Amino acid sequence: MTPVAKAGCIVRRQPFRLSDGGLVMRAFLLATILLCLPGVVLAERIKDIAAVAGVRSNPLVGFGLVVGLAGTGDGASGLTQRSMQSVVSRLGLEVDARDLDARNVAAVMVTAELGAFMKPGQMIDITVSTAGRARSLQGGTLLMTPLMGADGEIYAVAQGNLVVGGLGVSGGDGSSVLVNVPTVGRIPGGANVERIVETAFLETDYFVVNLHRPDFATARSVTDAVNRHFGAGVAVALDGSSIRVRAPADPGARVPFMAMVQDLTVESAEPPAQVIVNARTGTVVIGGAVRVTPAAISHGSLTVRVNEDFNVAQGASVLNNAGGNVIVPGEPVITPDSSIDITRENNPAFVFDGGVSLASLVDAINAVGASAADLVAILEALHRAGALRAELIII
Repeated sequence: MTPVAKAGCIVRRQPFRLSDGGLVMRAFLLATILLCLPGVVLAERIKDIAAVAGVRSNPLVGFGLVVGLAGTGDGASGLTQRSMQSVVSRLGLEVDARDLDARNVAAVMVTAELGAFMKPGQMIDITVSTAGRARSLQGGTLLMTPLMGADGEIYAVAQGNLVVGGLGVSGGDGSSVLVNVPTVGRIPGGANVERIVETAFLETDYFVVNLHRPDFATARSVTDAVNRHFGAGVAVALDGSSIRVRAPADPGARVPFMAMVQDLTVESAEPPAQVIVNARTGTVVIGGAVRVTPAAISHGSLTVRVNEDFNVAQGASVLNNAGGNVIVPGEPVITPDSSIDITRENNPAFVFDGGVSLASLVDAINAVGASAADLVAILEALHRAGALRAELIII
């Protein structure tokens, strides 16, 4: 386990090789460290830390059929056969569902995101995922599928040829090769918007800007920035998450007004002191505002090894006859042989004075050679003792 520490943040991570993925990880860790350094004031645009209420995307979902598969479809699936029967009947043909072969057909779920202000005639991307036993959607074509919103209304219609990034091949002896996920595909621009989602953007008297991370100090900064640029009283902070902004009376001025509001820069408040622990991956992120009160820590390791073995000896039996006693081989005698070895690592205790910063905390923990699991145990113990002045979050 390799620790990466600075005065404002520590990220513990697994070691990695110097490859493209390693370079990306190095860049990410460097950016994380720079963001966590104390004294670094970050000027952020309002559009990056907040969103306008009501201006959002809406999820769409639909059920459809993918045809043209090379024998990788659902096969003898009742759901797929009945769906095929329904499609064929709408085309004026009457067939029995049991007469339909679904080896080249797959039942699928189609999902999409209908962006804000999308108009009829515009195209949106869709994702197609198998809902049955199909092994691959490679080479398939999605038949016309209506996409519905949460209110049950149809907002788009999807159709087109799939782009599948996965590959699956199997042999007659049971061997198989699977590359990525061949049961999910995409169709760029595969759905046509049919209905607009009504919004009050042009009618409302006020816009409400909601922060992605509620914070009273950030809400005050956003309010001050808007009022400095447009005049006093234009923006009012409703709470730690929402800021109400007075909208222009002219509908034609609302778009440029909101564009200017979103491009204003503000100084985000310093985040609260938090320690984030991912117990599954061993990742620990400690914020720069973390402090500890006076505490003493002794971290040791007790290792118990139990070795089980068996001693086997040849048994013997003594028989009495006219010629005397005769020893003959008997059943083998098995005797358990167990050994227990206990090893204790004696690590000295280290003491934290009041108000110790992150750098001292990291140096002390690294000095005892703590692994990620050990670090989690130390942080949990400090938090339980009330010495860790931060919120401990386990994810």
